Amino acid sequence: MSRDVLLLVDALSREKNVDKEVVFSALESALASATKKQFEDESDVRVEIDRNTGEFESFRRWEVMDDETFETPDLHIKLEEAKKRDEGAQLGGFIEEPLESIDFGRIGAQAAKQVIFQKIRDAEREQILAEFLERKDHLVSGTVKRLERGNAIVEFGKIEALLPREQMIPKENMRVGDRIRAYLLRVDRTARGPQVILSRTSNELLIKLFELEVPEIEEELLEIHGAARDPGSRAKIAVESHDSRIDPIGTCVGMRGSRVQGVTNELAGERVDIILWSENPATYVINALAPAEVSSIIVDEVRHSMDVVVEEDNLAQAIGRGGQNVRLASEMTGWNLNIMTVDQANEKHEEEFVKTRTLLMGKLDVDEEVADILVQEGFTTVEEVAYVPLEEMLEIDSFDEETINELRSRARNALLTAALVNEEQVEHGIGDLLKLEGMDDDLARDLAAKGVVTQEQLADLDVAELIELSGLGESRANALIMAARAPWFA
Repeated sequence: MSRDVLLLVDALSREKNVDKEVVFSALESALASATKKQFEDESDVRVEIDRNTGEFESFRRWEVMDDETFETPDLHIKLEEAKKRDEGAQLGGFIEEPLESIDFGRIGAQAAKQVIFQKIRDAEREQILAEFLERKDHLVSGTVKRLERGNAIVEFGKIEALLPREQMIPKENMRVGDRIRAYLLRVDRTARGPQVILSRTSNELLIKLFELEVPEIEEELLEIHGAARDPGSRAKIAVESHDSRIDPIGTCVGMRGSRVQGVTNELAGERVDIILWSENPATYVINALAPAEVSSIIVDEVRHSMDVVVEEDNLAQAIGRGGQNVRLASEMTGWNLNIMTVDQANEKHEEEFVKTRTLLMGKLDVDEEVADILVQEGFTTVEEVAYVPLEEMLEIDSFDEETINELRSRARNALLTAALVNEEQVEHGIGDLLKLEGMDDDLARDLAAKGVVTQEQLADLDVAELIELSGLGESRANALIMAARAPWFA
């Protein structure tokens, strides 16, 4: 029997041109599968073949688990019980007991071969895939081999890949035998059948196609900084030149548009806007919104957004059909863009001016004239008045040093008062929250500091919101919310 095992391994290794270790591993799986059939219940069987003699041993094993994760005695064993059998047992390890090995002849060479061939096919496919991935070439060029339920199976080399329906360009008419290019989106090692998942809608495909069409990108004379697509309709791509002699846009367009046309043809007629990248975010956004002309931009660093002001006759072009132009520009630049006309911008500015003036008048106890000066000088919060360097405030011509010191003093007093009020609310909230079973002091303070200062406010949250606020586990968060809601059902 031992000799039969070694002969089978040697023959299959030669026939399939794979390492003997792959065949040994496959044969161990086949023997383990056959051994399992001796048991009526679930079982985990391990077979170990001696690589030199061909002799093999069989073991039934149980995974060591704690009381909480223990599920079934057929496959698992509790740590306490495991240590009775083996003092060295540890969580996550295995406890084994020897089994009488089945006769190799019982499963038959043919039955074993079926399992082994499948394992070998998997190993061959994994080897081919590994070799392909080593090249780090994410742009795939292949042939549509067949269509299945709206998805396409694409063959390139010895690899079959899946192009899902949702990763196809809308309204693209794909037929068996078509040559296509796609981007390697991911590798799904858990899937049966094709493991490589492709995309024709990803931004990366657009970038890779330009790298293919424009040699200057590969030579690092040009660099692509961002891209955004509305697949099959329109796209934007931002480029920068590292050589002052090279026009980045003209180079990507090519002679008589040949380069950009090659990309457009591959992407089912998708029109591509090539724009100039800038390290200045406002300039970058202005370029990204082309061909619309921008009158002015107001940048909000805190919200990472920009108010983009355009003339009335440029509004439709800036927004684009169905919001396409501004959406692509926003996606490519990474900024939230709010397109508005000059009149809308003036109205918004006036509203914010009045809101800020009213805030400063109330917090600093000053008249409208003083508040107006502060807002005009760029002050928008009480914190800025309190802590902006004195030298900067002394540059305000309308105020003398005494007035400035008084304003700074009032601002700091207002902030101190607000902090005391907040602390009082937090302390009161803690008292209310600590009445709940399962609540502790640290959690109550954390919730109160985040605005949840009463039992009623806690009851209004759902479990997901409480988990996000506190970082609690689902079971404890659910228990606290149910405790807070108890008065509802009393």
